[in-house]
Amino acid sequence: MKVWFVTGASRGIGALVVRRVLEKGDAVVATARDPQAVIERIGAHPNLLSVALDVTQEDQAVAAAQAAIDRFGKVDVLLNNAGFGLIGAVEEASAAEIEAVFRTNVFGLLAVTRAVLPHMRKARSGRILNISSIGGYRGAAGFGVYGASKFAVEALSEALRAELAPLGIHVTAIEPGYFRTDFMDASSLKVSGASIADYDGTAGKVRMNAGRINGAQPGDPAKLAEVLVDFVEVADPPVRLPLGADTIVAIEAKHASDAAIVAQWRSVALSTGF
Repeated sequence: MKVWFVTGASRGIGALVVRRVLEKGDAVVATARDPQAVIERIGAHPNLLSVALDVTQEDQAVAAAQAAIDRFGKVDVLLNNAGFGLIGAVEEASAAEIEAVFRTNVFGLLAVTRAVLPHMRKARSGRILNISSIGGYRGAAGFGVYGASKFAVEALSEALRAELAPLGIHVTAIEPGYFRTDFMDASSLKVSGASIADYDGTAGKVRMNAGRINGAQPGDPAKLAEVLVDFVEVADPPVRLPLGADTIVAIEAKHASDAAIVAQWRSVALSTGF
């Protein structure tokens, strides 16, 4: 029986994964700021431990990891799912808004990972799935701050993979595109308080379109959850897992764009050596 540790488990992808894991017969430590919300969403289950965790509080992360060990004796899979988005031009975002995004999406992920890793290292095994985004692979107007936080998740995932692979621990950044979850709702996606007219054609357009996208996203979250639960059985998982047709299109477009840059500027790049 595998033991999962899931952050942001009270709704969205987190809740779907928790349900799928329990259906499979594995155990879950499902964490959320309000652990009762997990029980209300999932229902009581002998293999479910719901724990209070605000990922921005490192002491809570340590306590939650210890609760997992006390109850189940191990953590096989860590799903760093807690996070939220911010729409707005980079200049429009306030210092407080920027800090809040990074506090949860980056520092929170780090706090939980650092709390769980001693137990995985002791066991010399484990899987870490960090929920990134297509926004962590390529930047986009209106999502600059959010994307920057997910770019950080990508870099951390790559470094952790290199550091932990010799210890039997695999790390993968999960890169969903638009999936039909509550991510586009006000509870998960914040909008910068400031609005500057000069950005109406770029970030402003994204701000206006957000409401129309919600409920019409192309990705099926139930299928995403199924993929993630099955994915931890892969013997040699990749460092990143793109999910969604829109993610594939965006990655291929960035590859083509970067290839063109390298071709055009190769001679300049090579001219800078001794």
